Amino acid sequence: MFAQCWGVPEDRIPEKKPSRIWVLLLNWGGFVKFSHTLFALPFALAAMALAARANFFQLKAAGEAPADSLLRGWPGWRVFLLIVAAMVTARTCAMAFNRIVDRDFDAANPRTRKRHLPAGRISLFSAWTLTILSAAAFLATCWFLPRICFYLAPVALFLVFFYSLTKRFSDFTHAFLGLALAVAPVGAWLAVTGEVQFIAPGVEGFMDKIRHGFFTPLVLALLVLLWLIGFDIIYSIQDYEFDRDHKLHSLAVRWGPTNALQASLLAHMLMYGVLVFFGLACGFMLPYWIGLAIIMGCLGLEHWIVRKRSIEWAEKSFFRLNALIGIIFLTVVIAEVAFPDFWSFRGR
Repeated sequence: MFAQCWGVPEDRIPEKKPSRIWVLLLNWGGFVKFSHTLFALPFALAAMALAARANFFQLKAAGEAPADSLLRGWPGWRVFLLIVAAMVTARTCAMAFNRIVDRDFDAANPRTRKRHLPAGRISLFSAWTLTILSAAAFLATCWFLPRICFYLAPVALFLVFFYSLTKRFSDFTHAFLGLALAVAPVGAWLAVTGEVQFIAPGVEGFMDKIRHGFFTPLVLALLVLLWLIGFDIIYSIQDYEFDRDHKLHSLAVRWGPTNALQASLLAHMLMYGVLVFFGLACGFMLPYWIGLAIIMGCLGLEHWIVRKRSIEWAEKSFFRLNALIGIIFLTVVIAEVAFPDFWSFRGR
């Protein structure tokens, strides 16, 4: 409009190009699918909030005077930022390694041949450099967390590396992916508590002893495991013919797409059962059950889409629906932990 007022044709106005730094960040972020961090991060942060609350009751039972922020699920900025840093660096390391070891398959697959390594947008040397640096950053982050986190950090790296190789020999590669991401809530819990105690010491009441102990992150890990198995089976169906022809393994190849979809549905039904059990065990109130109703709708929509629409159309909704599930779960857990008196109408 202003150009027209000054008599300058719009087609002669140079377009503003994004900065080189921004383009570089977008390129590397796309390489490691940085946005997919939203899958596991909400469950890690939910475990962090529950661990902070557990710490409050354990410290109080020991005769100490814990900060009120622990009761509301906040362990402090230092722990929070270290957990986020550990999640991001581990996820970056895992995804970069996955892209490296699968680069030849990606180049041969019409669906993935435009990925960064096959397309030459990132060099193999750069990809290996990112993998090594992010692994080192993950270990360095864990050094500043409780000792148990640092000691178990190599185990976590092994799991996230090992998953990328499993499609070469195991039909249950989806379970290995689920296991790799299931360590996130366990790690976040240990980052706050620094110890493994299945029964919370000194806490009164049987259910409180259970819900404030290591039982909680293990249930969250099972929840993530089943969730990942379910939606990774759906995701793998896109490459059914390619995987079959190239001797790669998945449940879709072993059982066929139709039976694999039934297995995915079963995994998500079991996941929903774990969600219900988790809410009852933690004594959650109204927000949690509202969130579960929305999560059920998201899961149902995901399975309806993959059956009634094309698998390519389902892929477009894949990220949005599963990211939404994680965000909803985190939101309702935070609401329950941070404002228990408001939702229960009776206090705790």
